Amino acid sequence: QVQLVESGGDLVQPGGSLRLSCALSGVTLGIDLIGWFRQAPGKEREGVSLISRSDGSTVYADSVKGRFTISKDNTKDTVFLQMNSLKPEDTAVYYCAIRTNYGSHWWSAAEYGYWGQGTQVTVSA
Repeated sequence: QVQLVESGGDLVQPGGSLRLSCALSGVTLGIDLIGWFRQAPGKEREGVSLISRSDGSTVYADSVKGRFTISKDNTKDTVFLQMNSLKPEDTAVYYCAIRTNYGSHWWSAAEYGYWGQGTQVTVSA
């Protein structure tokens, strides 16, 4: 069994920055692909970014490219999401998840089998 716990969400002004953390615990051996998702009120959950814990390769949604950076610290079983130049439309609950199904759509929530409880990010003046 594995657990994921997100932290770092907060209220921030437009143009500001936040760093989210996703801490893994339990049986983490063999876990490779970790994704960040977000869900705004009334909208579907959308993929933000994905990282491989083994080789560090990353992918990003077009909406966050150049502003968000995903990274990892395998010694601490933690994945981070550095968010810069935040916009009001980035407001959402952010989740991390473990990819368990290897289809062709990394951004699809259906391909992830384990989820954290989420952390709220609010971008507002």
